[in-house]
Amino acid sequence: MNRTFFEVFSGSNSQYYFRYKAANGEQILASEGYTTKQSCIVGIDSVKRISPYDSSYRRTDAYLNYRFTMVAGNGETVAKSSEGYVSAQGRENAISVVKVNAAGAEVRDLTASRIHG
Repeated sequence: MNRTFFEVFSGSNSQYYFRYKAANGEQILASEGYTTKQSCIVGIDSVKRISPYDSSYRRTDAYLNYRFTMVAGNGETVAKSSEGYVSAQGRENAISVVKVNAAGAEVRDLTASRIHG
């Protein structure tokens, strides 16, 4: 059973954001700010749609700071890894969680009631 989930929340700057969390509550992905909640939901839908495909992930390597970015077909960044991983394998483990689980993950709206699952 998929226990990963997206959270929609609003920042102090009145923009909407989403984060994607693993079953243990650890944050894996974070979005950039959106001016409307609907645009934020579209961003989540994009992550869900592109998550299974390895071509959607751009990996960056630095010493003890391995990260990834999710990129849509049009080249736009959709989300970024929430943290740098100390190894390439740690980053690949996080990507695997997204690939396997994001498409079916629940969406939790922290700004109001639950949006959709």
